[in-house]
Amino acid sequence: MLAQERWSQLWQQFGVARPAAELFAELQGHYAEPWRAYHTAEHIGECLGHFDPVRGLCQRPAEVEMAIWFHDAIYDPRRSDNEERSAEWALAALAAAGVAMPVRHRVYALIMATAHDAPPQTVDEQFIVDIDLAIFGQPPARFDQYEAQIRQEYRWVPELVFHSRRVELLRTFLARERIYSTDYFYTRLESAARENLNRSLARMVT
Repeated sequence: MLAQERWSQLWQQFGVARPAAELFAELQGHYAEPWRAYHTAEHIGECLGHFDPVRGLCQRPAEVEMAIWFHDAIYDPRRSDNEERSAEWALAALAAAGVAMPVRHRVYALIMATAHDAPPQTVDEQFIVDIDLAIFGQPPARFDQYEAQIRQEYRWVPELVFHSRRVELLRTFLARERIYSTDYFYTRLESAARENLNRSLARMVT
């Protein structure tokens, strides 16, 4: 379950005394969609847990937190534009609440950074990307659970096709000089992440 009190307090940081009640209900409904296994409210809760220790290191922490809440709001594993659609929803919600345009556009950019198709440009983009990838550096049992959850979300994909695409993705991350851009996450999770990804890769190619 998403924490409505935290959600309401976040909006107050944007000068919005009372966010629309139906927005939270709609968001919660999306994260509870039956085809989701990993991209659920649990994932948002884990991301917020990773965010809290680095809040003071972010340039605009409220914007990073808002982007976390929305970054997987739209999720259809059969589509490739989920981040864009999630970002557009956040943009519209912030506009409807009267939040200033520069703020709205920064939140939009933060969500788009979680598509992981380009290096994050700003400090806050680096943090939200690292937070989203923090699952890679979790203890093996949680990482293995995550892997199973991803497979469940893509259960409609034939095994050979899924393995081929997953191997390509894992190799892409392992080929990076650093998986984590920020020193905070690099020092804490980089080694464990590489161990998990290499272990997963070994299972798929043998």
